[in-house]
Amino acid sequence: MSYNIRLGVAKDGTNSWEFRYPATAMMIEDQQPDVFGVQEAFEFQIRFIEDNCTDYEAVGVGRDDGKSKGEFMSIFWNKNTVKMLKWGTFWLSETPEKPSKGWDAHCRRTATWALMKDKRTGKKFYFVNTHLDHRGKEAQKNGLALIVSRIDDINPKGYPMVLTGDFNIKPNNPALVDLDARMQSTRKIAEKTDNHNTFNGWSTAKTDAVIDYIYISGFTACPEYKTVTEKYADKPFVSDHYPVISRLVF
Repeated sequence: MSYNIRLGVAKDGTNSWEFRYPATAMMIEDQQPDVFGVQEAFEFQIRFIEDNCTDYEAVGVGRDDGKSKGEFMSIFWNKNTVKMLKWGTFWLSETPEKPSKGWDAHCRRTATWALMKDKRTGKKFYFVNTHLDHRGKEAQKNGLALIVSRIDDINPKGYPMVLTGDFNIKPNNPALVDLDARMQSTRKIAEKTDNHNTFNGWSTAKTDAVIDYIYISGFTACPEYKTVTEKYADKPFVSDHYPVISRLVF
């Protein structure tokens, strides 16, 4: 699952984190993803999920200092079904090994990766989670290109791989060409899928804003892709983005 949780410090009126946090926990417990990536999460939001969805643990760092400051692109996994083996974070910039802002980006941007093992099958797989810049066109293109170029470095044995994230670009954007040549969008290939927008902006009027993605390589099938539009805790939205979720087969 990919879930832009909406930063917890945003002033969103009745949609602010202080009012909708129970909905996030209820959504996770209902959907029960084995692994999921979050975008825009602050440390207190990460801790809330770990404290209230006790089957899950997370890895990730704050993008501003590589520790606890700023937004996390954390990866969560269900301890009952998945084992985390190793992980890391790099910045989408010309200096990816340290906290930095790349190209024409408005913000520091990161990608978090983890090597994981499915406890039921013994299969290993990589999971990468990112959030591209919302303004810088060069940062969007080059940030995604950096992720694509690192796929072989991250995954020399060619394990199955999942890439999740808020890319802030629509499916017809040329920045996706190289990624489309390496991986497949589950929205496009799933046996059962939908065409729902992923960004809602706190309104049901949005109809063509698809900017959140799950890409895969090395899996044998994707039976289902779904945009999670259910309501939880009597809140119309769990975030200004809908979570997207896919079921994958090794």
